[in-house]
Amino acid sequence: MFTVAALYHFTSFADPAALKPPLLDLCRAQGVTGTLLLAKEGINGTIAGSRAGIDAVLAHIRALPGCAGLDWKESTAAEPPFARMKVRLKKEIVTMGQPDVDPRARVGNYVTPEDWNALISAPDVAVIDTRNDYEVAIGTFDGAIDPQTRSFGEFPDWWEKNRDRFHNKRIAMFCTGGIRCEKSTNYLLGQGVEDVYHLKGGILKYLEDVPEDQSMWTGECFVFDNRVSVGHGLSEGPHELCHGCRRPILPDDKTRPEYERGVACHQCINETSEADKARFRERQRQIDLARDRGEAHLGETR
Repeated sequence: MFTVAALYHFTSFADPAALKPPLLDLCRAQGVTGTLLLAKEGINGTIAGSRAGIDAVLAHIRALPGCAGLDWKESTAAEPPFARMKVRLKKEIVTMGQPDVDPRARVGNYVTPEDWNALISAPDVAVIDTRNDYEVAIGTFDGAIDPQTRSFGEFPDWWEKNRDRFHNKRIAMFCTGGIRCEKSTNYLLGQGVEDVYHLKGGILKYLEDVPEDQSMWTGECFVFDNRVSVGHGLSEGPHELCHGCRRPILPDDKTRPEYERGVACHQCINETSEADKARFRERQRQIDLARDRGEAHLGETR
């Protein structure tokens, strides 16, 4: 079993680039894989490895400036969920594109998974899913509003167009692990919304803590690794990825006429050009050749 740790922390890094080499070196030395993002506003990412390897990397991150209070969520995977380790420098650790948004200043009211059902069942509460459309498509909370955004950066524009719908409503927001809601709740507070709440620890913590027979969650939760989705108890879900569009698909979707392994699915068949599809076919051919040689290919995921 591989330990998977999803983490984020907003803090001020004066020189994120200086933090990258020792962090990457440690991850590689410990056999830890995944992706970590560094920016002036903090750190974000998901990593996987042995128990000892994850502990070593988490100890290193907690020792970074302002990161002593780092929180993270753990789950397990039967197979390696990542092919390699990447540490990337970014302008934002979760991209919203709003320079005035600063979760370090203030955020909405945290709601524990145990109290979440009562909040979102209240008649004066509007529940908003802040994730991307393809994530919402495979699972969400009962009655939640889907903004149908393709990226988090579209959320402010969606809010401006729809804010009148939420007059005299309390707003409850949620996302996979909590990081998007740190920014979206700060954004709404800056827009003059007074009663803003968000699920502490995100969907992952809710699925871990709330028994399935008491849950208001329907479907699976998309995760950004080779498991693709998880369900209650953070057990691995049935979804796979279409490697043409990186959206989740079910095993039955592979029987549809639009599906071509590594190239396209029913969701993206008309979104890519023939030149794109030819490139994807060549990538898949290289993956198959590497597998036949008993080697791992960097482009291969579940």
